[in-house]
Formats: sequence, structure tokens, C-alpha cells
Amino acid sequence: MRKILLAIATALALGACASTSEEGKTRTTGQYIDDATVTAKVKTAIATDVGVRAASNVSVETNDGVVQLSGFADSKEQADSAEATAKKVGGVTSVKNDIRVKQ
Repeated sequence: MRKILLAIATALALGACASTSEEGKTRTTGQYIDDATVTAKVKTAIATDVGVRAASNVSVETNDGVVQLSGFADSKEQADSAEATAKKVGGVTSVKNDIRVKQ
């Protein structure tokens, strides 16, 4: 029984180190976690600096430190502010701003 539990624990530990594949590109678990951390930091920064209302209308995705912002803003200034805020976050290498201004 002890050997079975050890084998299961080893398999789970090794599985956590596996890589993932997105759009034909292999990413390690560490890279995925790093990007998820950057995404969370950018969302928090936008909510704090630009405003919670603006942040609720903006989606944030990160891939290899490149942050993509999409969604809607009430003004161009708000969209530009979200981009500027994202650029200040540690781990961000560049920002693609696809935020549209509401008509």
C-alpha cells in the first residue's frame, strides 16, 4: 500500500511539471503561472488606477509577458490610462491595447 501511495504521489508531482500547448507553442507550467500572475497584477492595477468600473469592462490576457487588453472604455483617456497602467506592472514586456471606446 505504501508503494502505491508513493507511486501516485510521484506521478502527481511529475504531472505538475508538465508543459502545456497553446496555438502550437509549448509553454511550461512555470511560464503559464508567470503569465497568470502578470494578468492578475494588471487587473488589480487597472482597477486601482483607472477605476473598478473601467476594469470590469476590460479583459486582460498575458502570453510570455505580452499583455493584451480588450473590451470597452467610456473614453479614449480611460483606454490610454489602462494601457499606461499595464505597462508599469512588473513582468510586462509589452502591451497590445485593443480597448474600444463606447459610442
